Amino acid sequence: NEPQREAVLTIDGPLLVLAGAGTGKTACLTARLAHLIWTRKAWPSEILAVTFTNKAAGVMRDRIAEQLGEDPRGLWVGTFHSICARLLRREGDLTPRGSRFTIYDEDDARRALKRAMEEVDLDPSRWAPNALRARISDAKNALVGPEEYTEQAFDLMSRAVAKVYPAYEKILVRSNAYDFDDLLVHTVRLLEDQADVGQRYAERFVHVLVDEYQDTNHAQYRIIRRLAEGHRNVCVVGDDDQSIYGWRGADVRNILDFERDFGGAAVVRLEENYRSTPSILEVANAVISHNRSRKEKRLRTARPAGEPVSVMRFADERAEAAWVVGELDRGVGGFRPDEAVILYR
Repeated sequence: NEPQREAVLTIDGPLLVLAGAGTGKTACLTARLAHLIWTRKAWPSEILAVTFTNKAAGVMRDRIAEQLGEDPRGLWVGTFHSICARLLRREGDLTPRGSRFTIYDEDDARRALKRAMEEVDLDPSRWAPNALRARISDAKNALVGPEEYTEQAFDLMSRAVAKVYPAYEKILVRSNAYDFDDLLVHTVRLLEDQADVGQRYAERFVHVLVDEYQDTNHAQYRIIRRLAEGHRNVCVVGDDDQSIYGWRGADVRNILDFERDFGGAAVVRLEENYRSTPSILEVANAVISHNRSRKEKRLRTARPAGEPVSVMRFADERAEAAWVVGELDRGVGGFRPDEAVILYR
């Protein structure tokens, strides 16, 4: 549709694509990437595309190859963590742990934390290792190191974290390892502290594209800001109304403040939904309109009206389950219970 076409063809300067649910965001992103390569606006090696899952990165690369008729060799496409690992290995001579580091997964990181707790005499029966690990992860994603964290530790939990955080870091250094959060932290340091390195990559990536921008945390935001400084051809795609990951460090202000961070940014709204019926979108729009901080948009669709939406309230999950079973037994919708599926989150 026309807004999608505008998002594909607006290639010079910063661009914010506000893509509502079911509006063909992935198709738009891949078409934009293919267009950049096909029209020689940039070589694949001059393009960085950041996604939030390895699967999404694979799908994007496959679709681009299908549209171009060949694999876009040299294209940097991947998750934040995979891109950061690639940068840290390429520039290992300039980093404390070199290029032959180990990456700790969550199980490795949890074991390292338990060793750190033993070293500083923190009782795991009193202090849950997962809770301590989560606090350290939050601190790293906010680029808060052990010393700064200690200065801000005023309650009991924070003091426990301040005690184990430095010990945990020492274990990582001894093992020449990064945890997932370190990949972001040390990439920020590499790009910002090594000015020539940051400048080199900012000049290399003529176009930077970021998917699910509403779910970026502070460290990810700093990485994108640095890499986009060279050419300012940065396109971010996201939906502030779908920003639900604040509990894991996502900061919705990154997308809300994009136009302030990148002056003169163009804004394209993808509002035509291809997934849902008008009756569903009407309810969704009504609920979403109560968000206090949001970019204005309203989802719409050309599909038939569909079944009206029912809103039910229950005392607990047992009452909810009983109602669902009752509806199935009554044959609501004209189908048998063995033809029904129940999805829950």
